[in-house]
Amino acid sequence: PREEVAYVTCTYRETCIDQPDFLATIDLNPRSPYYCQVIHRLPMPNLKDELHSSGWSAGCTCFDNITTKRNKLILPCLISSRIYVVDVGSQCRAPKLCKMIEPVDVFWKCNKGYLSVVHSLPNGDILIANMGDPAGNGKGGFIVLDGETFELKGNWENECEAPPTGYDFWYQPRHNVLISSAGLVPKRAGRGFNPDDFKKGVFGRRLNVWNLSCRTLTQCFDLGEDSLPLSVKFLHNPDAAEGYVSCALSGIVYRFYKCEANNWAVEEVIRIPAKDVTGWIMPKMPAFIVDLIISTDDKYLYLSNWLHGDIRQYELSKTCKPRLVGQVFVGGSILRGGPVAVCRDEELKCQPEPLVVKCKRVYGGPSKLQLSLDGKRLYVTNSFYSTWDKQFYPTLVKEGSVMLQIDVDTEKGGLTVNKNFLVDFGKEPNGPCLAHDIHFRSGDSTS
Repeated sequence: PREEVAYVTCTYRETCIDQPDFLATIDLNPRSPYYCQVIHRLPMPNLKDELHSSGWSAGCTCFDNITTKRNKLILPCLISSRIYVVDVGSQCRAPKLCKMIEPVDVFWKCNKGYLSVVHSLPNGDILIANMGDPAGNGKGGFIVLDGETFELKGNWENECEAPPTGYDFWYQPRHNVLISSAGLVPKRAGRGFNPDDFKKGVFGRRLNVWNLSCRTLTQCFDLGEDSLPLSVKFLHNPDAAEGYVSCALSGIVYRFYKCEANNWAVEEVIRIPAKDVTGWIMPKMPAFIVDLIISTDDKYLYLSNWLHGDIRQYELSKTCKPRLVGQVFVGGSILRGGPVAVCRDEELKCQPEPLVVKCKRVYGGPSKLQLSLDGKRLYVTNSFYSTWDKQFYPTLVKEGSVMLQIDVDTEKGGLTVNKNFLVDFGKEPNGPCLAHDIHFRSGDSTS
């Protein structure tokens, strides 16, 4: 079915507004009088959590069990390290908080913190990746929640297997593999982006391959110094033994794939060049790919380029040679009339124009993506991480986030901003907020 409700994580951290983060429920039914409006807000009981990623308590790998329902949304907190469990099954348009796991439990039981991406496992348990230890030093790995009681069970991997940093992951049960990305060191990233941090181990560089059943690290790929691999996705075909990882600072997308003897390999398939600029923090502005998603039919791949400001669509008929077929600018740091001037650009002849939707100027750059099941509607928010939002896009923090809809040509490829759709988080009752992750109750391309 077409998506009719979206759940979006929203934070007030770094906005100078002393209010708790909340989960926004948005009406996506074009026939509704409340279309593209926030129809419900579920505030969290604490301040400055930084709601970031979210995920369902049950995924498609659990759906051979007819008792499994997509009725709980798990909200791990990037900064506080709390975990909230939200009931969206009782009233899908008015979710309720049903459980909270405090940071001290995560710290003491797992020696982990700075929680990021969450997915349900084939056995029904819930896996949450983390970025650091309780002190904010880099430490990768995962913690596990019981899929029925939502009790904290402990660490997923052996202590000696924890990578130096972590962020995102995806798995493919039929090939008994889980692949995770590197992320960055939380306490250094929490001070903002600093070019002096290059070559100091702050920005991750590894892609990790795990044995899913044994929970052991089997291979590591070094993707280059300060590459910062973030988003990881397998193809949706459950038999497919390949996927992609996007690197934020190098602007490279790698394809990973299974070869002989259960070994895995990686190859570069997309490279977005940096732009030579003036008026910015560095003389070269990297692409900074925040998110990568794949349509449920495995036909197209989408990237959000947070700093340059564009969303890209690649056709995947040859998975080793993705072909650019769609591109649209929805903000960014290189807009015409802004403080940054582009001196040399391998791709563009001129700087893009600012985007205005429903009389609102859009600030920030495209961050989190979500795609409808039929692949025709791509939704995007423009907050990446509150501290870096404030540094690179201070007007975004002042004016608040937006959620946009991009219309997709699923036949030939092509992206167009829908000028009739805008969710304006600058008009929230408690003041402008920053919106990030998106999920649909009826299912989406990442759950």
